[in-house]
Amino acid sequence: MIHTHHNYDLSALNTMALSATAATAIIIDDESVLPSLQLAAPWMVLSGGSNVLLPHHIEATVVMPRMMGKKVIAEDADSVTLEVMAGENWHDLVSYCTAQGWYGLENLALIPGLAGAAPVQNIGAYGVQLEDALVSVRVYEWQTARFETLTKDQCQFAYRHSIFKDDPDRYLITAITLKLHKDSTKTMSNYGDLHNHATDLAAQDGRSSITPMDVYHAVIDIRNSKLPDPKQLPNCGSFFQNPIISADQYQSLLEQYPTMPHYPMADGMVKVPAGWLIEQAGLKGGGIAPILTHTKQALVLTNHAPLIATQNDIAATAKHIIDAVAAKFGIRLVREPVWIDRDGSHH
Repeated sequence: MIHTHHNYDLSALNTMALSATAATAIIIDDESVLPSLQLAAPWMVLSGGSNVLLPHHIEATVVMPRMMGKKVIAEDADSVTLEVMAGENWHDLVSYCTAQGWYGLENLALIPGLAGAAPVQNIGAYGVQLEDALVSVRVYEWQTARFETLTKDQCQFAYRHSIFKDDPDRYLITAITLKLHKDSTKTMSNYGDLHNHATDLAAQDGRSSITPMDVYHAVIDIRNSKLPDPKQLPNCGSFFQNPIISADQYQSLLEQYPTMPHYPMADGMVKVPAGWLIEQAGLKGGGIAPILTHTKQALVLTNHAPLIATQNDIAATAKHIIDAVAAKFGIRLVREPVWIDRDGSHH
């Protein structure tokens, strides 16, 4: 069905807790109604609101996909292929799959948002990205009024990037298809402090080897210890992308900062943790009130004036951090959340 609302309050539908309303909001809980939907420009899609920065009022029509459901479409002794509708809660999906013995998503536990938004920025954590498990994405193309299935390659995934970011008004994601494995000995745990914590959990259970369930619980423990609950302290998760620099630039910086952590990339480039750069710039817990970096994780910007702070407040703190890191390291941080303008355009 299509549910249409006017002057719709979005304040509780963005995890940064910015006061926001939409001139018109359309909630869709059945993808079959999409061909009958007549949208007047401008319009935009809003999923779970965990990676967006909203203005006080959006003149555009806000479309909110809330289609629910998941089903197994193929299964054998080694793997399962699962179709998940766009409105499913992401963390609930990860918990369900891990409990079923379907593995590959456990590193992505506790990431807020809905399944339909996951391909947009190719969500990732602890050495795993969505593309590692994704088979395809079902989309509705607005211009042709047709449903299509895009393969993983057609999604043009990169680090925190996809075709859906390049051409945000072309498609509405209605479902994703994932292929998960059943091998309980296969994990991706050698990232940051994840391995040690997962090893401890296994040892508590009298085991020497790490299982995907250990990784799942370790990720949740670590995220809970470092990241604020948006319901308690509004935030939109990691605010900056981890910069990827040349090996030469990294070696030059390493001479000045011997403890700089890094993660080598397959193409010879080097990923550097943005949170570490911000902390070294002296801004852990800092910023320009009421938008401050979190005291336990400098990568997260938190809102200390819910429903009062504005996009301008966020922009001021973001610029302050970007300038400080650039001055110290010669690296310019890039914002991760999507910035929404009054007309619904985003960048």
